[in-house]
Amino acid sequence: MTVELDKTPDMSTSTRRTFFGGLSTAAAASLLPSGLPAKRSPNEVPDLAAVGVGGKGWVDTNGAARHGNIVAFCDIEQGEGRRRGGFASAAEKWPRARRYTDWRVMLEKEKNLDGVTVSTPDHMHAPVTMTALQQGIGCYTQKPLTRTVHESRQVTAAAAKAGVATQMGNQHHNGTSYRTLVHLVQKGLLGKIKHAHAWSNRPIWPQGVARPAATAAPPESLSWDLWLGVAPKRPFAPGVYHPFKWRGWYDFGTGALGDMGCHILDPIYWALELTAPTTILCDAAPAMKETFPRAERIHYNFPGTARTAGRTIQVTWHDGGNLPDLAECDLPLDTKLPPNGCMFVGERAVVVCPHGSGKLPSLYPEKEFKGLDFRVFPTIDHYGQWVQALKGEGKPTSGFDYAGPLCETVLLGCVASRLPGVGLSWDPRSLCFKNNKAADGFLHQEYRKGWEVEGI
Repeated sequence: MTVELDKTPDMSTSTRRTFFGGLSTAAAASLLPSGLPAKRSPNEVPDLAAVGVGGKGWVDTNGAARHGNIVAFCDIEQGEGRRRGGFASAAEKWPRARRYTDWRVMLEKEKNLDGVTVSTPDHMHAPVTMTALQQGIGCYTQKPLTRTVHESRQVTAAAAKAGVATQMGNQHHNGTSYRTLVHLVQKGLLGKIKHAHAWSNRPIWPQGVARPAATAAPPESLSWDLWLGVAPKRPFAPGVYHPFKWRGWYDFGTGALGDMGCHILDPIYWALELTAPTTILCDAAPAMKETFPRAERIHYNFPGTARTAGRTIQVTWHDGGNLPDLAECDLPLDTKLPPNGCMFVGERAVVVCPHGSGKLPSLYPEKEFKGLDFRVFPTIDHYGQWVQALKGEGKPTSGFDYAGPLCETVLLGCVASRLPGVGLSWDPRSLCFKNNKAADGFLHQEYRKGWEVEGI
């Protein structure tokens, strides 16, 4: 038996409904670009800059460099530091590229950029991205697209207005595992979907902790004030925030859900063509003052779609060692779930897909699908797709018109995690909760004086 699709899975226009929160089709269309203008001819190589060239920034810069010219880069830490790549490595690899420590200076001076990669801690995604978009520069911005729901809404609108090529850094969206998974679900092999789950073994950094009393002077190679950026002022503490451990802190990161949700919730959101959730509830220990919980379950309820079994559908996120209940998911009790993955429970079958491994989805009951020959979709170069769009060729599949609404959904769960046990009712049109003013306060961040960005 062979399961086929007529075409490669892509983002249909219906997925754009989430951001607009039920606006009419005409009203929503007025905010979307009719096409992506090309700054260069298809035969020219785009000029790119990078904000952040250490750690994931090193990966992103190299990924973009396979398809474009790195003409400038910026990083707040000179020298190698403790991350992959970094300022010195970038200077060695791209010796002709102009070098900066302040991204604001770089974007002010570099007048002919076609695109920029944004690979910073979460709290700086929106400020850098919004500034670049307002200058007509295409953006490849790491996931999550922003740290707050308000930022996500504003950046999404700005990208539509700018009409430039954008891509969020959830590269598995173009991977063989998720592309194949979405095709199986949308083909109807499982029947209508009753509920879905996503989970991660994160956090692998401290969460559920208090701010340490000890502080120290930052290393000479690190511009701490530039690292803080729009966040409130606080002293440096060695081994607490930079590098990597910032993810668990409200001021800088979005916790385990924000880190992995834009990856692992993506195929669920995509395959089911979901819109904005109606309610969100977090099951976790009492909230800490400054950090996300060590473990949590986030229960989302969404309006049903043509692909769901009911008028609503529940999608549950699990992290910190939590996993779906196998019995409730119609799976054998000896089923071994991957450390990170997602699951669709359908009327006729269940599918489990590991995250990030390149492995194919597994169908249950296994005996009924043994020998099934289903179509496998190849991986697409996520960076190359974006750079090609900068040249006016094609459209990125995780552009901000799709990634912005997905990010909003993820970040609503991050808000719920700050109020565990409190059911939140969401109004996407008004960008507020119907039943909780305190939760509204977590939707928006006031930037530090001197770091304000127009439009956010």
